Amino acid sequence: MSDKSYNAVMSRKVDIMKKAIGIDYTQYEWGGIGFDYERMMSECGYGLDEITRIQHSVGVGGTPIIEMRNITTLARKVSKTGKAARIFIKDEACNPSGSFKARRAANAVYHAKKLGYKGVIAATSGNYGAAVASQAAMQGLKCIVIQECYDSRKVGQPEILEKQRACEAMGAEVVQLTVGPELFYTFLLLLEETGFFNASLYTPFGIAGVETLGAELAQQMREGYGRLPDAVIITHAGGGNVTGTARGLIKAGAGAVQIVGASVDLSGLHMASDAAFNKKSFTTGHTGFGIPFATWPDRSDVPRNAARPLRYLDRYVLVKQGEVFYMTEVLAALEGLERGPAGNTSLAAAFALAQEMENEQIIVVQETEYTGAGKHPMAQLSFARGNGIDIVIGDPDGEIPGTNIILPKAPEMIQARDFDLNKARKSYIRNSLANTVVSNPDSDDIKFLVEETKSDEVFVKEAVKSISQG
Repeated sequence: MSDKSYNAVMSRKVDIMKKAIGIDYTQYEWGGIGFDYERMMSECGYGLDEITRIQHSVGVGGTPIIEMRNITTLARKVSKTGKAARIFIKDEACNPSGSFKARRAANAVYHAKKLGYKGVIAATSGNYGAAVASQAAMQGLKCIVIQECYDSRKVGQPEILEKQRACEAMGAEVVQLTVGPELFYTFLLLLEETGFFNASLYTPFGIAGVETLGAELAQQMREGYGRLPDAVIITHAGGGNVTGTARGLIKAGAGAVQIVGASVDLSGLHMASDAAFNKKSFTTGHTGFGIPFATWPDRSDVPRNAARPLRYLDRYVLVKQGEVFYMTEVLAALEGLERGPAGNTSLAAAFALAQEMENEQIIVVQETEYTGAGKHPMAQLSFARGNGIDIVIGDPDGEIPGTNIILPKAPEMIQARDFDLNKARKSYIRNSLANTVVSNPDSDDIKFLVEETKSDEVFVKEAVKSISQG
């Protein structure tokens, strides 16, 4: 019998992962910093046509694009110039499990069944768990979802509890844990014991599943409006949403569209902190995921993460919790659409960014998600108040994560605050040097870092030099 101690299980993680995914990641590595990302994606992923067929066979994809005429009118009314771009949303809440993550799950679960696995496991507190549970039910596979759900007081975050309900409704077994390092240990142990497939968010087939979203978006805009959007706003967490959508746009000949990532600003609240766990009113789409995963993607549950957001981001903006709650209510009151918080992170950013643009320009919010009892703003705000967070109306710029949530006094107070992408790029290069123990990158490594950071050779070499000099 295998040793089940923490250290023993962690020492076997490479072998466990290889058996649970069916990918030998070492064949794509060349010994330095870099690896052959595009080869990995082409050999382990699926083509757009095949992914579309897989998804449509289980009711995933083909979601509508809807113009937000009333929100656009409001943006123009409060704009300093009197102008604002037309705002659209891609309504991914129409997928079977209520979010764009059905696209990832459809591909991953299909792949698991194709390889002969009897079940799938996903470690996620978010919509992806419900998506995997939904797809596993359709494919006749068993499903286990592992959630980081509680703090040490056994108090659960209402949005995560809502997703527990959704997963169990679709037949999944849900394993709930407190915040801390036991999540990855439990994940590895269950993969080893069950022999199930690792339906990770970050595999090539999972990320390839999101490419259809970008390609669909481009096709729908061309066919319905005779042109591509000027910008696509994508809620950024672990990076798969940005990566998959951008790759799909590129494959559809829309590579010139500006890719903007948006996250909720939760600066100062550590993801793995017990004290901070229930002080967050957003469980995804925030800086606790967005910045760490941008600056070191390979912190994920697979050896080489297929989500590489810095390869695709043209701009990265932050919004406040109160602004997202406000826009959630605006969407319902003005457009008659009640949708969940993650997609409305991008909507809040789009409302502000549209005011920088001309009336004839178009900005698309790339996804929506379902809402439910635990995901609703009132549930989140009540929970926040119960955890000592002050809920006030005023200027969102005064919001301090973990201390207060400030709902905007007026819509013109909503802002999109730029995060310096060059700072993130330099952090990525620093992490690459530190984690691979490479002090003098060769030409292949430099080329890889240029691609990874969407920069140029001069930027990378200057960053390496400044990092080496301390």
